[in-house]
Amino acid sequence: MGNATEQELSVLSSCKQGLVYLTANDWALVADKASRTHFKKGEILVQRGGRANGIYLLLKGNAKVQIPSQPAARTIGPGEICGEMSFLEDAPASASVVAVGDLEAYHLDRPTLQSLFELFPHLGSRFYRSLATNLSRRLRDLIEPASKLSASAKL
Repeated sequence: MGNATEQELSVLSSCKQGLVYLTANDWALVADKASRTHFKKGEILVQRGGRANGIYLLLKGNAKVQIPSQPAARTIGPGEICGEMSFLEDAPASASVVAVGDLEAYHLDRPTLQSLFELFPHLGSRFYRSLATNLSRRLRDLIEPASKLSASAKL
């Protein structure tokens, strides 16, 4: 735990699809409590129908988010999060997340996150606001993909 480099914190804090409302201090707390995990190509981070027991924050590498109802898998990369829906709902995962190649991530389990949020309520507030924004963006993309939005904006 805790051996975050400045470069890793920069990757996490600068990702536009990540936890955008977290501060530098928040990231330091998160990185300190996270456990570093490694996955090889084809290994599963999150199994659809299984319990994620926390979240993963990607540091290096990419993963495919496989949703049965979606023909094309979405790729996530450094700074992005997975396992958050299962975490939020305390329910089985709705998608599988599979490493595309070698991948490094931080894992934060439910008890660790809950303990952090009890100790630092503002961190919890910014964390949940970030998740809400990400999930809203994903829902918006499903409703009307960005390519259609930009085409209609030109009319």
